[in-house]
Amino acid sequence: MNLTPVHLISLGCARNEVDSEELAGRLAADGFEVVADPRDAAVVVVNTCGFIDAAKKDSIDTLLAAAETKGDGATRAVVAVGCLAERYGSELAEALPEADAVLGFDDYPQVAARLRAVLEGHRPTTHAPRDRRSLLPIAPAARAAQASQVVVPGHGESLISGGPASGPRVLRQRLGAGPSAPLKIASGCDRRCAFCAIPSFRGSYLSRPSGEIVAEARWLVETGVREVVLVSENSTGYGRDAGTNLESLLAELSGVDGLDWIRVSYLQPAEIHPALLHAMLTLPNVVPYFDLPFQHSSADLLRRMRRFGDADSFLDLIGRIRQERPEAGIRTNVILGFPGETEAMVDDLADFLAAANLDAVGVFGYSDEEGTEGARLRPKVAEDDIAQRVDRIATLVEQVSADRAAERIGTRVAVLVEEVSPDGLARGRASHQGPEVDGIVTIHTGGTQVSSADLGWSRVTDTDGVDLVVEWEG
Repeated sequence: MNLTPVHLISLGCARNEVDSEELAGRLAADGFEVVADPRDAAVVVVNTCGFIDAAKKDSIDTLLAAAETKGDGATRAVVAVGCLAERYGSELAEALPEADAVLGFDDYPQVAARLRAVLEGHRPTTHAPRDRRSLLPIAPAARAAQASQVVVPGHGESLISGGPASGPRVLRQRLGAGPSAPLKIASGCDRRCAFCAIPSFRGSYLSRPSGEIVAEARWLVETGVREVVLVSENSTGYGRDAGTNLESLLAELSGVDGLDWIRVSYLQPAEIHPALLHAMLTLPNVVPYFDLPFQHSSADLLRRMRRFGDADSFLDLIGRIRQERPEAGIRTNVILGFPGETEAMVDDLADFLAAANLDAVGVFGYSDEEGTEGARLRPKVAEDDIAQRVDRIATLVEQVSADRAAERIGTRVAVLVEEVSPDGLARGRASHQGPEVDGIVTIHTGGTQVSSADLGWSRVTDTDGVDLVVEWEG
C-alpha cells in the first residue's frame, strides 16, 4: 500500500507535543507516513497553541509559512489543529483561508479521513467553538462514566503505534528520539484563574487511568526513554475524579523497570499536601524538582487572580522542600501587570523572589484574554508600565538564578546526557533542570566515552548563568 506522507509541526507546551504524537499514531495506523521534512509531505499539519497573544501569532505565522510552500514540492495542503483551531474554529478558518482545513479536537478520531478529504480537494466543515467544560458533568466523580462519549486528546484509545499486543495502550508515535519524553496524566482544568482561558477550550479536568499511564511509560522506555515528564494543566489535581491521587501514581511509576527519572510539571502550590510532598521527596526515581507557578506573591492580587497563597506560605513550602532535599530544583512563573497591580505589589514580588532563591523563573507580562474574568477587571496597568515591570523582575531573577546555580559549584549532580557532538562535547541536564526551560549542562568527559541517554554522576566545576559546567564521573 502506498502511504501518504504527512509532516507534523508542534507548537506550544509539552501537552501539545503529546497530542501531536497521538495524531502521528492515528495517521500512521491509517495510511499515512510521518516524514521529518515538510518538503516531502503531501500535507503539513500544524498543531497550534492558543494560550497567549505571542503564541497565537507564532501559530498563525507558522501556518502562513507552511502555506507558502504549497506547489514548490510535494506539499499540497496545510491543516491547522490544536488549541488555536479548537478555540476559534470557524472564525480562524474565515480569517486564514491559506489553511486548507481547521480541525477541532472532535475531528481527531477521524483525522486520517479528514486529511484524505482535504487532499481530494474538499474543505471539511469547521466547528463553531463551544465551552468544552459543558461536555462533562460538573461533579468530578461522575466524569469517568461519560468520558467515552467525549473526545479528549490522549484519552480512551486502544493502540500504541508499534506497541505490544496486550494490555491497556494509548495511540501514540514518537516524533523525537531523545531520552526524555512528556507523558500526559490528565487533560483540562477545574480551576478558574482569572487570567486563563484554557479550561474553556480544553474542558473540565479528566484524569487518565493509572494503568494506562503506566503502560505508556513502559512503552516509552522500550523506545529508549529514561525520563518521563508528567504533564497536565494541573498535576496536583490528578485522580480526584477517579478516587486516587498523584502520590499513588508516582508510586506505581517508580516500579517501571528502566524508568530512571520521573519529573512532575505544573504543581499548584496551594494543593501540595504533606503526603504528596513526602512522596516527591522520597520515592525512588522521582527527581527532586518542583514546578510551582506562584504567579505572584501579593495575597490581594492573587485573590483577584482567583488563586491562593502569599509570600510567607510560598517561602514556607520552599523551606520544607529544601530542608529535606537542599539540592532540589524549584522553578516558577510570575505575571506582571495584572489589573490592580501596584508598584508596592511589584516591590513585594521582588523581595519574595530574592528571598526564594529559585533555580528558574519565567517572567510574563499580562495581556487580556477573551472570555476571562481578567479581561473585565479594572484598573488596567498601562502597557509601558507592564514592560518596565517585566524588565525589572526579569533582570532580578536572572541574577538570582545565576547565584543559585553558582551555589552548586563543587557539588555532585546526576546528569542525563542528551547529545554528543562529533568532536566529543556532551550536553545534557541535571536532575534539577526540566527540559528546555531550566538551562543545560556542558559535560567534560576527560576522555571517557559517553553516549546520548547515558545517566551518571558529575561534579560541577563552573556555571554560565543557570547553565552548569561539569566533569563526568560516571
